[in-house]
Formats: sequence, C-alpha cells, structure tokens
Amino acid sequence: MTFEPLIAGFGLFFTASSLLAILAGTLIGLIIGVLPGLGPLMGIILLLPVAYHLEPVAGMGLLISIFVAGSCGGAISAILLRIPGTPLAAATLLDGYPMAQKGEAREALGLAIAASAFGGIIGGIVLVFFSPVLAEFALGFAPPEYFALGVTGLLTIAVVSHEATIKGLITGVFGVLLSTIGYDQFTDIERFQFGLDGLLGGVNMVAVVIGIFAISEIVSQARQGNFNVKPDIAITRPSFGAILHTLRDWWNLLRSSLLGTFFGALPGLGGGSSSFMAYAMARAQSKRPETFGTGNPQGVVATEASNNATVGGTLIPTLALGIPGDASSAVLMGALIILGFFPGPGLFENNLDVVGGIFLSYMSANIYLLVAGVLLTPVFILFIRVRKFMLLPVVALLCVLGVYSISSSIFDLWTALAFGAIGLALRVFNYPLPPIVIGLVLGPICEQNLRRSLTISGGDWSIFTDRPISGTILAINALLILWLCLPRTWKSRMFGRFSPRRPASDPTNTAE
Repeated sequence: MTFEPLIAGFGLFFTASSLLAILAGTLIGLIIGVLPGLGPLMGIILLLPVAYHLEPVAGMGLLISIFVAGSCGGAISAILLRIPGTPLAAATLLDGYPMAQKGEAREALGLAIAASAFGGIIGGIVLVFFSPVLAEFALGFAPPEYFALGVTGLLTIAVVSHEATIKGLITGVFGVLLSTIGYDQFTDIERFQFGLDGLLGGVNMVAVVIGIFAISEIVSQARQGNFNVKPDIAITRPSFGAILHTLRDWWNLLRSSLLGTFFGALPGLGGGSSSFMAYAMARAQSKRPETFGTGNPQGVVATEASNNATVGGTLIPTLALGIPGDASSAVLMGALIILGFFPGPGLFENNLDVVGGIFLSYMSANIYLLVAGVLLTPVFILFIRVRKFMLLPVVALLCVLGVYSISSSIFDLWTALAFGAIGLALRVFNYPLPPIVIGLVLGPICEQNLRRSLTISGGDWSIFTDRPISGTILAINALLILWLCLPRTWKSRMFGRFSPRRPASDPTNTAE
C-alpha cells in the first residue's frame, strides 16, 4: 500500500490549481515566517478561508506549503537580526547569527534553507511510508478506540502549554465547551444557543480561530507601539555552495531529520523541542564541540533539518489517526473537515486519492522551498523592513475578508471580533491559546465516540477497558496524567541531563 496513495493522488495533484496553490503557499509562508510575531500558524489561519474555496488537494496544498515554508522563514530573521521569526527558529540563531557576524550570512542562509528543504523531504518519505501502515492498523478501531485516542489528543494540551499546565487545561476545556454549541446530533436538542440563530449550527471554526489568534495578535502588536521601527538590515542572497555543503554533512542532516520526524509524530512536542535536541546531538558528536555557538555550520544544519522534518512527522498522527500534534496541525485537521474529509483510517480507505494528493503537495512544497528560498530570499528580506503601521492594517483586512468569505455572514464577523477580545484577555493574563483549537477540534470526536460506545454497551463503562486496544491507550493516558502530576523538580532531575544547555547569549534563554 506504500505507493498506492501517491499513484492514486497523481491526478488530483498535477493540476494547475494545485501547483499554483502550493507555489503561492510557499511564497506566503516564507514572507510570514520572516516577520517576527506571525509564523506558520498565523499564515494557515489567514489563508484558511481561501482554501475553503479551492479544490480539496489545492486547498490543503496551500495550507501545508504555508506550514512548511513558514517553519523555515523564521530562520532568515534569526540569522540576520538575531530575532527568530518563529519560536521554531530559536535554536537556529545559536550558530546562524554568529556566522552572519563573521561575514558568512550568505552561507548561513543557504545552509538553513537547504537543510529545511532536505529535512522536510526526509520527513515526507517517513510520512508516505508510515502513515498508511498506521492507518491500516487503525481500520479495526471502533468508537471506544477513537474515544481513547481523542483523550490522548486532549492530553497533549498539557504538553503544548509548557509550564502553564493548569491555564492550558482551562483554555482546552473552553475549546471543548465551544464544540458543544449548536444542535446535538443524538437528541436534536439545541445546546448553548442563547437564542442566537447564528449558533444553531455551532460556532464557525474559522471565525473562532481568526479571532482568537489573528485579531488578538493585531491588537497585541498595536498595544506594543513601535509603529515606525524599520530594522537596518542588508539585502543578502543565499550561497548556492551551501546546498552542496549541506549534502556533504549528510549524517548530521539525516540524523536530525529523523529525530525531528519522531518528535513531530509525538503529539505536543514539535519543532522547538526537536531542534534543540538535534543541536545537542550534533554538538555531542562533533570533533570540535567548542565551536558550537560561535558559528558552526553543523549547528544550523541540525536545527533547521530537524525543525522542518517535524512538519512531516506531525502530519502522521493527524492524517492517520485524526490526532493533531499542535495548533497548526489542529487547524489543518479542521480545514480538512471543512472541505468534507475526516482524518483517520477512513480517509485512507475511502479517499486514497486525496491522501496521495496531500502527500505529493507536501513533498513538492519542500522542493519549492529550496528553489524559492535560494532565488528570492532578497525579496523576503524586504518584508522584514516593512513598518508595523503598514503591516497591521493589511492583516486586519485579511481577517475581515477571510471570515466574511466563508458564509457571507455578519454574525460570523461579530463572532470573530468577540473571540478576538477573548483572545486578547487570555494573552494579557498569560493563558496559552493553542489548547483552544485542540479542544475545539477534538471535542466532538471525544463526545460522539463516548456516546456511541455507551450506546453499544448499554451504558456499561467497562467497554473501554475490556477491549485490548482502547484499554491499553487509556492505561497510557493514565500514566501520562501521573507524569504530569509529578513535581517539576523530579522531572528535571530525571531528564535535565539530556536537555541541551542554551548559551547565556541566547535570547530565548529565560532562565535568568
């Protein structure tokens, strides 16, 4: 079954709309990635309404290419300005910025772009080979297994919340509650409608996501001021020779890419964790570890290869099991549902051509990234110099047009504004926002499969523990809950020795 999805998806992938959508997504992703404070999640959210009006493979190709390119774009500003465009690029500046300070900015940019593209391709190969196997294994799943998996996904809220576990759980529960608004499929009773006809079908996910993330970010950026600040940055073109240098460092590239793919496949970890771990491994296996942090090219290759390979790893549980690993994959999963396809084993069984089209879109996005990144980086650098007073109104206009284009509903615009206010309040009090999306997407999956399971068993809760797979998954969930309840000092003692030390000069080091 390995190549079957690719063969089935050729027809949907090789269309003008799909290829142009992937190209556009790559360019947009790089632009959004280089702008500090935005990142791939914001790009996916802003372009979600556009994807809604495209063919399924073209729409998913647009969003996935933004995910891929946006994850790489943050390295450009990290190398040139020592400001990561995205949190994913925090590890890249450890050696990327010192290289730029030594006059090797062209080499550093070339290494980052090439390592990102090749790392993404390696992650894509694992995605193509492993996700169909995982989906085939999950074909025998019944409602109890899907409920157990949904609970696993909800537990990732505690992981993506980092230190703010309690606050993350609160916002996650808020997301689950949002998913219950509207008609109940089992009883046909209106729930939490509050007399508003616009809520009969539930809250508009696009309006909620744009409000929570995009609108609140616009207001947050506006509150910070600095509207006329223009970074003084030289226009630099990546070195073509750096591509060959990346390939010569093949073992570091392969090891870091596989590590990133593995971390991506584990819900809640993602590129930030994997890039620092890859950096630590590269340093540990280097013959000159003392040069790391002073401009060692191996450090740039390791972090960026791992960073972008994480995207491919994240798509494995998202597509095969319907379990998103982070906020970006949760929005991608929501987009797939909006387009009429439900992630999980059924997607591979009933819509293999769409799966293959998504695989091919992901692989081609990394190829586009390599070409566009090397040729057009001077153009993307220009966007770093755009003043905030010009950028924020454009993003705000995209938010309004995006929400309205989905259903032409003024009510949805008010919904987006309301959730923008909620998102801003949560930011002010340091509540994490990604758990809301995870709860909103996984809430219906957990609820529906819980109720179906109890209907099958006649209300007997032992159906979840009597079945081997669901019982095993729930046991793992119980262990994860126990782990989360352990004192932080215990966990630090157990795993602190494996965590890479960040230099004091690293601006992402918040230990002080």
